[in-house]
Amino acid sequence: QVQLVESGGGLVQAGGSLRLSCEASGRTLSSYAMGWFRQAPGKEREFVAGISRGGGRYAADSVKGRFTISRDNAKNTVSLQMNSLKPEDTAVYYCAAKGTAGSSFREYEYDYWGQGTQVTVSS
Repeated sequence: QVQLVESGGGLVQAGGSLRLSCEASGRTLSSYAMGWFRQAPGKEREFVAGISRGGGRYAADSVKGRFTISRDNAKNTVSLQMNSLKPEDTAVYYCAAKGTAGSSFREYEYDYWGQGTQVTVSS
């Protein structure tokens, strides 16, 4: 069992930056591929970025070049650095853990989820 807790959300102006963190407890994160997802009001949850157990990363086209996912297995954390934020990035952001090596954009492949952290970008 893995417990995930996100932090770092908040209110920021368009063009600003935020860094989200996801801290795990229960098991070491090095055993999992990790992902960040988000859900805006009235919309379905969508994939943002993922990182495999080996450190391979990829991101959704909508955030590519602006958001970067990283992991620190020693600290049992995964982070999402978000730059050049836009109002359309406003959403609740969720961290998720997947019990196999490769990351995925498929929500159903993730086994554990955090409670989410709110990110609001004002124009």
